[in-house]
Amino acid sequence: MEELIQLAELIKKRNLLEREITAIIGRPAGIGHIGEYVASRIFRIALEQSASHKAIDGRFSTGTLTGRSVNIKWYALREGLLDITPDTLPDYYLVLTGSRSSAMTSLERSRPWAIEEVFLFDAPTLVARLRQSGVKIGTATSVRQQLWREAEIYPRQNHDLFHLWPKQQKALALFRLEAAGEQT
Repeated sequence: MEELIQLAELIKKRNLLEREITAIIGRPAGIGHIGEYVASRIFRIALEQSASHKAIDGRFSTGTLTGRSVNIKWYALREGLLDITPDTLPDYYLVLTGSRSSAMTSLERSRPWAIEEVFLFDAPTLVARLRQSGVKIGTATSVRQQLWREAEIYPRQNHDLFHLWPKQQKALALFRLEAAGEQT
């Protein structure tokens, strides 16, 4: 019974935090909505008014990608998977991820919300390369490590099309586990 009491108290605290987060972002405090909010502020993306817009979360409002559509993902762990909508592709997938996952099981393992890496995929090019390799496209599409490396824009800059400003790098660093005093 003691564990249930403790769990109930923790859930009450979490609910309070979720209400505070919702007040800031204007949408429910799920990882997807928070990721869209964070990305919109750091990468200057004008979000769609409706969160249910299929495959497109918004458009870049400045820089070399101005006007280009983007689907934003935030995954607590980088497991090499990407949810792709092949029938309605955005121009880009902007993927925020936590630490790389090496565990085969989630047993006794947390999924802290952190941004350790950021990737920018040209969606049509990515899908063409995946199809050429015979990869099934859809929910939880397996993306080879080489493609992740090529698309990385943070913390390493491997993508030629998009370069982060120091202010953007500093903002992303706020969401690293180490910044919060946590360990990976």
